[in-house]
Amino acid sequence: MIRKATLLCTGILVGAIAASTVANLPQSLSGTANAAASDTYRQLNLFGDVFERVRSDYVEVPDDAQLIESAINGMLTSLDPHSSYMSPKTFRDMQVQTRGEFGGLGIEVTMEEGLVKVVSPIDDTPAFKAGVLAGDYITHIDGEQVQGLTLNEAVEKMRGPVNTDIEVTIRREGRTDPLVLKITRDVIKIRSVRWREEGDVGYVRVTQFNEQTFDGLQKGIEEITSKIPADKLKGFVIDLRNNPGGLLDQAIAVSDAFLERGEIVSTRGRNAEETQRYNARSGDLTKGKPVIILVNGGSASASEIVAGALQDHRRATVLGTRSFGKGSVQTIIPLGANGAIRLTTARYYTPSGTSIQAKGITPDIEVLQDLPEDMQGRAETKGEAGLRGHLSSENTEGKEESGSQAYVPADPKEDKQLNLALDLLRGVQANSAFPPSAGKAASVPN
Repeated sequence: MIRKATLLCTGILVGAIAASTVANLPQSLSGTANAAASDTYRQLNLFGDVFERVRSDYVEVPDDAQLIESAINGMLTSLDPHSSYMSPKTFRDMQVQTRGEFGGLGIEVTMEEGLVKVVSPIDDTPAFKAGVLAGDYITHIDGEQVQGLTLNEAVEKMRGPVNTDIEVTIRREGRTDPLVLKITRDVIKIRSVRWREEGDVGYVRVTQFNEQTFDGLQKGIEEITSKIPADKLKGFVIDLRNNPGGLLDQAIAVSDAFLERGEIVSTRGRNAEETQRYNARSGDLTKGKPVIILVNGGSASASEIVAGALQDHRRATVLGTRSFGKGSVQTIIPLGANGAIRLTTARYYTPSGTSIQAKGITPDIEVLQDLPEDMQGRAETKGEAGLRGHLSSENTEGKEESGSQAYVPADPKEDKQLNLALDLLRGVQANSAFPPSAGKAASVPN
């Protein structure tokens, strides 16, 4: 049973693994299983032979623990881009990060083509203020090449004592020369939800899904409804753009905040009995007010759960560009004093039974931003389908999609997606996808 899972790199599960065995197998199956086990043990013997050869003959005396750790990480990273080994320190750092406060630069990253790729800078952090953008590739850290490092090793180098400087070299599409940024590390206190009144519309931005996200959303909606009278409040804009994801239970809670009933999401592992379904409870925090959700190419994982649930139930109109397409669930499995492994254990499915793995959420209304001149060559960023070794899509229809615009203007006045959402809520503009028709609600399996 998955008690709590992370959908990108901000969540944590502290639990145990239950092992089971099957007895009284038919003889033919038992023989096949024994043969398979025999082949596996031969391969393990091969690993032992290579390990001993490296220990005895390598030009320098290797670190045995480092060899084993690298082998484990190699095994996990060969599965998909999101499975990996975490050292004890990395595991502790993740626990701190999940609580919403940690030391560092303030960027969500993944590994792509041997380089660290920025999924999203976190609002009001040193990286954000220095001008790091979603889609940037970090090629050097303090002059040292990132190529050859694991993601965890690169992250470890970027973390450090508060008020110390770090120099990162960035490769940005549309620029021929590398961009070198000097950033001062700081305590990263993540306020995952921010809100404001846009006249007669409530605007709520969710930057990630950590342990405080639902509470922040609830507080934001309460404050907005206390300031804008119910008869004047036109609705809400929920901004999930460049939100890289986080805790599954928080994505479920945020979705539930807008739904009265129905399935929110299901997770399906290798075995049918591992399927978990999560349903909404009665109680809509907005009391049925219209909702528009903003997504783009940087909206991943938990963000896609929320957008997919509200889109399938026709509770909200999704506006922007196609989302990242990360439809897999990672379980963090502690290994005692030896750290933990992050292992992909399931795919998640929207209420209509659709997996968005490597495809993303297609918005009801697609709106592209106007790009500044220095970004003309990088209108799109790679999605999940663009990651090497990604988990394949299980959808029977359509093809995998990769690449979607992830730019959000710093000035709200230049934000075409936000401004169209506000105009739709106020009735200044019209679109057949807003408000969503309840009669066209997606078929949800019982």
